[in-house]
Amino acid sequence: MSFSAEDFRFMARAIQLAKKGWYSAHPNPRVGCVIVNGVRIIGEGFHRRAGELHAERNALANCCEDPAGATAYVTLEPCCHHGKTPPCTDALIEAGVVEVVIAMQDPNPLVAGQGVEKLENAGITVRTGLLESQAVALNRGFIKRMTEKRPFVRCKLACSIDGRTAMASGESVWITSEQSRHDVQILRAESSAIITGAGTVLADNPSLNVRLNHQDLSLDDDLEVLQPLRVILDARLQTPVNARILSLPGKVVIFCSDQAIAEAAKYTQGNVSVIAVEANDELLDFKQVLQALAERQINDVLLETGATLAGSAIQAGLVDELVIYQAPHLMGHEARALVNIPGLENMSDRIVLKLADQRLIGQDQRLTYTFSNSRI
Repeated sequence: MSFSAEDFRFMARAIQLAKKGWYSAHPNPRVGCVIVNGVRIIGEGFHRRAGELHAERNALANCCEDPAGATAYVTLEPCCHHGKTPPCTDALIEAGVVEVVIAMQDPNPLVAGQGVEKLENAGITVRTGLLESQAVALNRGFIKRMTEKRPFVRCKLACSIDGRTAMASGESVWITSEQSRHDVQILRAESSAIITGAGTVLADNPSLNVRLNHQDLSLDDDLEVLQPLRVILDARLQTPVNARILSLPGKVVIFCSDQAIAEAAKYTQGNVSVIAVEANDELLDFKQVLQALAERQINDVLLETGATLAGSAIQAGLVDELVIYQAPHLMGHEARALVNIPGLENMSDRIVLKLADQRLIGQDQRLTYTFSNSRI
């Protein structure tokens, strides 16, 4: 299917608009839409937050002239089902749009090609696949949840140049710079949930919340900063009832073993839920945890934890992206290692990574890796 330079320009603008919902749209996908009459943009819109109008309806509402006969450029196939808002296919048909250019098909089984079919049955020309890879990058978590029934998992780790995360004594504050810690706040803001382990809670008593405001994230004034769901993996329910992570605004889910669930009643806070999953030697089934989070409409997970949990998640093939903040200092061979992955004895056992991005954050390096094998 051929596309003109103008097609690319208009879809690029739609993708730019979709990014305005980066921190506010979840659990819904980030979507942008541009309405074009000839070579003029007459309307723009994006999906701001769940429960509000979708991008197509916002773009139509913002049109400066009648959109009849116009072309709509949209980053995701228009929905054709009734959810919290009515179908966008109906809005496009009723507006008299004659062509719809779509970046990618919606992986939601409630749509998945049916939106295109409905538009075509109404006599609208539909073209698909324009800047598809850029559209996919907008919604990796949503796509993962719809196709694999689990969230997209990003594991964040911080270490020294020699790959150490804490001194032998356990001291670890602060390995990286203030700039890196601010960057982590941005990662948290774009995540639907943050996962940590009971060991981290006991050792550091963390908050694991977003401490940025709407101006820091370039949000519209009326869009609040969403606090991610805070998740603790705690097989024996060792998390203290007065832990800081339980007392902050926002919901908390604690996953424990079947044997420990009887102790759940000690958490009386209204924002705290406890869920039992299978465990092996006190190591919770991470796949079950992710499936339970997907059922709660969690798209993107940030894993902020210690070497053991990070290593087991990586070894299980359940980490999609690894972000390492590497500080310019040495901590010595007795300091704690970055990850613990048992059973890697031969070179053929190694887990191969692919460097996807490298940049300086202050004096630290931020290295982003994906996995080169078939784990993802």
